[in-house]
Amino acid sequence: MDFMKPETVLDLNNIREALVRMEDTIVFDLIERSQYFSSPSVYIKNKFEIPNFNGNFLEWALLQMEKVHSQIRRYEAPDETPFFPQEILKPILPSINYPKILSNYSNDINVNKEIMKFYVEDIVPKISCKKGDQLENLGSASTCDIECLQAISRRIHFGKFVAESKYINDKKLYINLILKKDVEGIEKSITNSVVEQKILERLIEKARNYGTDPSLRFGTTIQSKINPEIIAQLYKQFIIPLTKKVEIDYLLRRLEDEDEEIIEKYRD
Repeated sequence: MDFMKPETVLDLNNIREALVRMEDTIVFDLIERSQYFSSPSVYIKNKFEIPNFNGNFLEWALLQMEKVHSQIRRYEAPDETPFFPQEILKPILPSINYPKILSNYSNDINVNKEIMKFYVEDIVPKISCKKGDQLENLGSASTCDIECLQAISRRIHFGKFVAESKYINDKKLYINLILKKDVEGIEKSITNSVVEQKILERLIEKARNYGTDPSLRFGTTIQSKINPEIIAQLYKQFIIPLTKKVEIDYLLRRLEDEDEEIIEKYRD
């Protein structure tokens, strides 16, 4: 994605290609996490004494990572959404003057709390190789968690670009749905069940291929490093619904950043 060229970023074909590539990242990150124990200690609040911090070890580690990444201007990019937006630091590198792509309120659309919750409570127990702590690998498990969380967050919040693209391509439809606060109508307009089913099928195939040693692919006891169905269920139960939530939340406020003349032009 070239964020200096808004017309390419908001092209639905380019967006779809980006989302497909994100699938690869998420699958690989989950496979990496699956080699470690469930490591419940890193998710228990104040399990470890951390000066001037009230939270769990994963949250602390993620916060430190975001502080570092913010200083190399990661969160200036339109496709990045921090888990701790109030804690990030000013970049050391010169800022990039990105052209406006999303609405002025786009940074307010942040579902990272929901992502953290379902990841820790529903995903980690299902993909971990064993239950319990493996003390020497608590840091490694947390590092993998951070990679997973950031990849999933980027994918879900990319729904803002999907929403903006659909809005500018059919302003008449969306202006009237937004004016009516027709959440059901908006959800229907952004839902494509056929595409969603293809995503799930593609994920199962990717997880099966990426998680299997090629030299053992044609053996009689093939065992994938991760259950492909789990990744498909992750998308079906959490990633796709949360992406739709991001799109709906974004669209419901879209007229805050629209000219009154345009609104009146398309109003029924």
